[in-house]
Formats: sequence, structure tokens, C-alpha cells
Amino acid sequence: MIHLKTKILLIEDDIALGSSISELLELSGFEVNWFKDSVEGLVYLNKNVPDIIISDLMMPHINGGELFLKIRRNSKFHMTPFIMITANMDHEVKFTQLKNGVNDFILKPFKVKELIYKIKNLADLKKNIEKKFSPDPYSKITIKLSEKDFISSLNEILINNIKSKVDMDGLSDILFISKSTLDKRVRKLTNKNTSQYIREFRLDFAVKLIQLGEKNIQYLVDETGFSSFSYFSTSFKSYLKLTPSEFIKSIQT
Repeated sequence: MIHLKTKILLIEDDIALGSSISELLELSGFEVNWFKDSVEGLVYLNKNVPDIIISDLMMPHINGGELFLKIRRNSKFHMTPFIMITANMDHEVKFTQLKNGVNDFILKPFKVKELIYKIKNLADLKKNIEKKFSPDPYSKITIKLSEKDFISSLNEILINNIKSKVDMDGLSDILFISKSTLDKRVRKLTNKNTSQYIREFRLDFAVKLIQLGEKNIQYLVDETGFSSFSYFSTSFKSYLKLTPSEFIKSIQT
């Protein structure tokens, strides 16, 4: 069965936040189209139907609430889940948006895992509804993964198992290929051995968490699946030429 990437429309005017969210979601296996303005997002929607829409509430020109109402007026987006990002904790604001039909909220500051889980839950719900009306035409066809699809599948497995310390053995089992075949393909496509690719993938994820404001190094160790604090710190410094603490300070200055 073909597994297409979940397509996400992200509308966020904060460049630093939007960039971090976009990159982390792409690392998690999603296809992201990010726009910094609601008007640009609406132009994109003229020709595209994403699986999920994520928008900040407070934005210039057209705020997230107004954007949601404009989108929902179009029948082709009636089933498209909408997640609102906001720092506004006012219950009346939240109740109003929920009453209008917004599917879920993410309150700033937030953990990326929370957003990923909410996206996956809404995407799964949408797919389950769609399955009742459109059978999968590829269910009995075996299709060989292209090189791009292989890396995407690999990244999706890693992000879904980021805390479980999945290793080369685990990857080969999940992908139904031998360890030697796995390592050959990874080396061919990335110029890295499989262990290095896994380690650096975890470190890249840690960097994105830091860029989103995470400062607790033990939390980073736990969230990225490293076996120990010392191994994480040593690997981090070897990869980025800075200790985790030094890197966090460099982001803040």
C-alpha cells in the first residue's frame, strides 16, 4: 500500500517559529507548505487542498479566526482539520473558535511532540472517514520505494521511534531488509553509515527543540533517545563543536 505524506499548510508570521515548526514537521515525515501571511495562504488554497491547516491566531491583515471562517465557507475544505496556534489563554477566545469549528489548539510555548500527536490524530481521523467512501486502489500492488521515498520512510520511522532507541537492527526489521542492504542504501544516499545517520538525525531533532526554546538538557536526552546524558553531550559536541549548554547560550544571545 502506498503511504502518501500528510500535506500540511502552515501559516505563521513569526519567521523563527514558523521555520522551526516547518523543519521539525518535515523531519517527522510531513510535507509542509509554510506561508508567513494569511493572504498568501489563501492564494495557495485556490489550487491546493492540504490534509491539515495550522495557523497562528494573531496575525496582520487577516487573523487566524477570520482566516478559518473564510476557508470553511468553501465546501472543499469542510473536512480539512484546522489547528490554531495561540499564546492567548483567554477562555472566551478559545470557546469562540471552538464554537466556530476549529478542531484543536496549541498554546505557546508548546512541545513539538504535542503538535505532532495532534496532527497525526486528526490526520488519522480524516483518513478513516475518507476510507469509508474511497477504497485504496493500490492495496494489492507492491511498489518499490524510490531513493527519496526510502529516506522519507527512514526518517518517519526514526521520528516515530525517537525515544525508543531504535537501532540498525530495529530499522532493518521494520523495513524488511537485511542490515547489510540497509547500510549500503544509507551510505549510497547520505554518505554516512547507518549508525551515524541515526545519531545525527537525533541530534538534529535536539537542535530543533532547542531552537523552539527547550533548555533542559536531560529532557533533550530523553526526547531524542540517547542512552545517557554523557553520550548525548559527547555526541552533540562532536557534531556541533559546542556542548549542549554552549549551544543553548549561543541561541539566546
